[in-house]
Amino acid sequence: MTSAAEVLRRCDALAGCSEHAEHLDRAHLTPALAAAQGLVEGWMAAAGLRTWRDQAGNLCGRAEGREPGLPALLLGSHLDTVPDAGRYDGMLGVLLAVAAAERLRDELPAWPCALEVVGFTDEEGARFGTALLGSRALAGTWDDAWWALRDAHGTTLEQAARDFGLDPALVGTAARRPGELVAYLEAHIEQGPLLEEADRSLGVVTTIAGAQRFRVEVVGEARHAGGTPYPRRRDALVGAAEAIVLIERTVRDSGAIATVGQVAVEPGAVNVIPGRAVFSVDLRAATDGERDAMRATLLAGIADVCAARGLTMRVTDLYEAPATPCAGWLRDALRDGVATTGDTDPLDVWSRAGHDGMAVSAVTDVGMLFLRCGDGISHHPDESVREADVAAGLDALTAAARTVATRTGAAAAHAAQAHAARAGSAQADAEARA
Repeated sequence: MTSAAEVLRRCDALAGCSEHAEHLDRAHLTPALAAAQGLVEGWMAAAGLRTWRDQAGNLCGRAEGREPGLPALLLGSHLDTVPDAGRYDGMLGVLLAVAAAERLRDELPAWPCALEVVGFTDEEGARFGTALLGSRALAGTWDDAWWALRDAHGTTLEQAARDFGLDPALVGTAARRPGELVAYLEAHIEQGPLLEEADRSLGVVTTIAGAQRFRVEVVGEARHAGGTPYPRRRDALVGAAEAIVLIERTVRDSGAIATVGQVAVEPGAVNVIPGRAVFSVDLRAATDGERDAMRATLLAGIADVCAARGLTMRVTDLYEAPATPCAGWLRDALRDGVATTGDTDPLDVWSRAGHDGMAVSAVTDVGMLFLRCGDGISHHPDESVREADVAAGLDALTAAARTVATRTGAAAAHAAQAHAARAGSAQADAEARA
């Protein structure tokens, strides 16, 4: 059976599938991704899975339960990376899922559900600027407008799909219906320091952050740097700087988290008072209510800063993703799985980062297991994990999958029906609003 050491060796092998020799860069629908899929497909087949690539580019594997065609428990993560990436974000979760499938191989003919593993093709959105393309296709929430997206070289998503051997007209065949899935479980490095600080190998995710991104434009007056005394100045950059400090001061002791990652100043001359400053805000919280309340607080504070300095402000919304709570029954299964490793009181953690589960939640219940990563570093070549933690993660994921299967007959079926009902109600509400 595949050991934790072998899982890590496979991570090293996948790190060699890159668009650049100097660093790991594996984007959606690239030859590097195809090479990585080729390796993983071989490992899936060795684990007893029937493999295929769907028309969104996702790599899939399946083992039947006690009869063909049963709904499936889906395990997986993503195989794409950010530029200059580490070797564990996403791919470790895929390889743990493959290893768990191998461990469960002899049990599966008695299971009341099938087992599937997926390596999503695009979680990061690094190439076309829209994340979760693979999992959105699987969840049936694909938007045909995305085919017109272009990468940095001008290639459209549609052309890239054709070059990858896909038929854009068939992307809908990648979609799963609620009755086809029992649940989705994903193992992933934490991408934060909480588990390391608590000296825990594993944590159970409670919710995936609800995020908003917006742009704040602060407008003042550009004037001569030497000839304008301070009482006459309406310096947009100073106002923006004060606002940015206010954001950090307000958020740091709350349950939310906010980041200003971009700042632009006009006219940008060394001897001109800035007349316009624009900055981005990435705001996340465990619930949409917390996020929205913090947004209101921040914008009120920024408005006060601008008013005091004779500045005006405009806010432009860029992106919003609702918080995704992990299903209670899957959290229980994962807690039971972690308990098999000796940690009988697993740490609950909410995910500050986005994951494929956000998209998959449109079609089935989701659960996530976090593994400790060194110093919380991710999206960087210095990503690191401990072999002992990987071993614990493999044990916990395998046990959790087994628990989900044993509950499939009643609890999981009820959860699937409830999820389908919620989805139907949301669709009806949307149609009524339309």
